[in-house]
Formats: sequence, structure tokens, C-alpha cells
Amino acid sequence: MSNPAVYRFNSVIVREPARSVVNGLRADDRGDPTYEGVVAEHTAYIQAMRDAGVEVTVLPALEEFPDSIFVEDPALVFPEGAIVLRPGTETRLGEAEVTAPVLRDMFETVIDLPETGFADGGDILTTPKAVMIGLSARTNQAGAEALQACLAQLGRKSEIVTTPEGVLHFKTDCSLLDDETMLVTARLAASGAFDGFKTIIVPEGEEAAANALRVNDVVMVGSDFPRTIETLEKAGYNVVPMKTTEIGKVDAGLSCMSLRWFDPRR
Repeated sequence: MSNPAVYRFNSVIVREPARSVVNGLRADDRGDPTYEGVVAEHTAYIQAMRDAGVEVTVLPALEEFPDSIFVEDPALVFPEGAIVLRPGTETRLGEAEVTAPVLRDMFETVIDLPETGFADGGDILTTPKAVMIGLSARTNQAGAEALQACLAQLGRKSEIVTTPEGVLHFKTDCSLLDDETMLVTARLAASGAFDGFKTIIVPEGEEAAANALRVNDVVMVGSDFPRTIETLEKAGYNVVPMKTTEIGKVDAGLSCMSLRWFDPRR
């Protein structure tokens, strides 16, 4: 039996937003989000996941960690197992410690990233060819190389690429649309990282739309980006617009809020 496409999922982990999310990290201060606004966007996100055909595990909020709603950064999950990461911001290291026991309950194989570097899940993009690890302010060379060794233990190929200067995470500027196609910003496309793929460039002024999320047969896209939505619909994708206005104020996007994998036991 062949492996499912890398965007085929039947299992998702999310974490409820804490009230402290209004104090979340941000590189670009666009004002504080409202707790109620984040909750509304997160609730709609969970429903969209269920509508896409996945089973959602909802973890409780962690008030001591304002950014803990963004469960993708402290861990990676695959059908073969999970990897506990070391986020590149000191205030988020504790999130990995809290997430690790949850993963050990759900996966037979869980690997800890060695304490030789840092890696954020927001810098990791899984493609049919390899797992791409983007170097950034949150993922350093030592962490990327250590992660490559962890991925090899799971039988996963990987490559290290460079995130453009001034971009928070690699996936801030890109997302996988299908086996052959990436949605990407012009600045990341110019880096040559996706020379082996077809690319759709997000319209100027809608760069944040590049953090879309393919889940089974739908592509979730921020609803604040109408030109990107139109472009993808014209290209034949089944687009589900998602409100991301409030979470966007703390440098987040659609991929950040979930850990997604295909559980072969289901």
C-alpha cells in the first residue's frame, strides 16, 4: 500500500488559546489581539479541520505560555513518529516540555531534539521530496543539523534551506498546495528554494497569505487576502477562507495552530 500524500491527514492536535495570548510574541507590532477574537478564529479553525475530515484533539490552554496556541512550533509529527523540538525563543522552551508527554501517549516513537541548537516547527515544511528546514532567527544551523539526524531516524529525507532576511519563519512565506505546487512569496521564490516545484506567487501586498494550509481536499487561506483566494480558485483549488486577523497580530498563520498527521491505525 502506497503512503498517503503529505497533505492527507486524519489526526490533528490543537491547543485552546490562553487569555495571555494577547501578550504573544511579535516581530511587527500591529496592536494586541483580543482574546475573544482569537477564540473565535480558533473555534472556526477547529470546525474547518473537522469539516475536512480529521479527528481533532483539543489540549487545554496554558496561561503561563502566551504563544502556546501555536502548537506547531514545539513539535513535529509524522505517521512514523514525533519529534520534540527546541523553540528558538527562550520563553517558549517550556511549551516543548509540556507537549512531550502528550506525544508520548499518542506515538510509539518520540525523539527529542538534542540540546545543541534550536528549531521551530514554523520553519519546517514537509514536501513529497523531502522535509525542508529553513534557517531563520528561530532555527539555527546546529538545530537544523540535529533535526536532520532525528528525521533520518524516522526514515525521512531532509534538506536545509535559507529563509530570506526579515522573514520570521520559513513557512511565513510558503505553503504546499499539492504534490508539485507551492504557494510562495516573490522574495522566497527568488531564493531558488523551490526550483524543483511549480509555484504560484501571492499578489503583492498579500504576502501573509502564503501561509495557507492544505488539508485533504481543501486549501485554507486567510480571508483577508481576496486576490490570493481568487488566484487559487482560478487554479482549481477548493479554497476555504479563514479569518486570521487577530492571530496575525502575533505573527501567526494557519499552519501554526495545529500538529497534523496521518495515523495509519485509524
